[in-house]
Amino acid sequence: MRGHDYLDREIETATLKAIQKLQEAELARQLDYLFSRSLFYQDKFRSAGVRRKDFRKLGDLARFPFTSKQELRESQTAHPPLGRHIAADWRNVIRVHSSTGTTGKPSFVGITRRDARMWTRLTARSFYTQGCRKTDTVVHAAGLTLFVAGLTSKDAIESIGAVFVPLGTGASEKALTMIPFLGANAMHCTPSYASYFADYVRREAAIEPRELGLKKLFCGAEPGAGIPAVRTKLQEDFGARVTEGLGNADMAPIIFSECPEQAGMHFNGPDFVVAEVIDPDTEESLPIEAGVTGELVYTSLQRECVPLLRFRTRDRVTVLGTSCPCGRTGFRLRCVGRTDDMLIVLGVNVFPSAVRDVVSGFHPRTTGEIQILLEGPGPKVVPPLRVVAECSGPPSANDELKDEIERKIRATLVVPASVELVPAGTLPRYEMKGQLVRQLSRDKV
Repeated sequence: MRGHDYLDREIETATLKAIQKLQEAELARQLDYLFSRSLFYQDKFRSAGVRRKDFRKLGDLARFPFTSKQELRESQTAHPPLGRHIAADWRNVIRVHSSTGTTGKPSFVGITRRDARMWTRLTARSFYTQGCRKTDTVVHAAGLTLFVAGLTSKDAIESIGAVFVPLGTGASEKALTMIPFLGANAMHCTPSYASYFADYVRREAAIEPRELGLKKLFCGAEPGAGIPAVRTKLQEDFGARVTEGLGNADMAPIIFSECPEQAGMHFNGPDFVVAEVIDPDTEESLPIEAGVTGELVYTSLQRECVPLLRFRTRDRVTVLGTSCPCGRTGFRLRCVGRTDDMLIVLGVNVFPSAVRDVVSGFHPRTTGEIQILLEGPGPKVVPPLRVVAECSGPPSANDELKDEIERKIRATLVVPASVELVPAGTLPRYEMKGQLVRQLSRDKV
């Protein structure tokens, strides 16, 4: 199976030249559509001084303006329900999803029937890359309603031929009995929930999580499953292979996912999305090659309802390579974190997930659970960076471990840290996305 099994071989193993040719043709059609159908982009193009004829080849995309999440929110507020960037007739919209950003205000995304088919195929391709097969029974331990990856994951997993079990969130008690009863061998969830559920199984059933029989964990919605120490712990807990996926609520539910090599997430959707990596400060496009770190930017292809051009995701990623033993040619990356979550300590950018990565590296002496304590709202933090970390033994016997972690954070992240060790199980566990940062000033309100 490894290296020779694909859902869409022609796309997944295509040469760079073939992909560029395909994307140039599809992007030309998408631009025609935007220039003729999107009032939002007609205004943006006019303000930026770009015309349709300015695009002739893929490299010309850099001449066009970026789109921000804030622009989309403002567009929807001024022109409900889907904003001025809707490019399809409302009567052709078949479904509306929403996501809540850092403001908590819902942002809505509509799809047409054609958009839904595209989302389903891309998501199925991503699950298949992770190892989902028609012989699997997959428990979906994530949102199923307005969450963009809910219904689409259902359609995608069913299209592969696997059994889809819509468990949803907040149903750990049901999962405990349902998984062995149905013989489920796979689970789709956040890495935070997988960690939470492992503790829940031990506490409520007095058994080891691996006794449930899960063999595959398809993780996503937050960084974590790709962090070596976090992945190792989850795999040891469940006796399952852990892979991760990455998507975007405004673009597509899953766009990148790991193959069984577990060497970074492959770009799975070159026929549906153009992916760029840019320097978030200079906004210059960066080469897609190993070692490059920047912000992911997406452009829709074949999108009808709300096509987006050069949409800034705020996902900070590192490119790991452009080839893989599995035979897929989509470049591989790891998501480092979100620029929205980034902290600044003495002028150095620090991602909470990177702090967790350092602490997790001390497993089994640490559990990998952390919380960063802030006096104010950030992103600027007065040093040292305060980190609470769970240790496996008594904290009083771990002065040496505390010093080791502080030195490792300084050496790896180049910032001073003050680490407080607490017993395992002290920090909260989360059934959806984990919360790595706690703002103390809010606790006092």
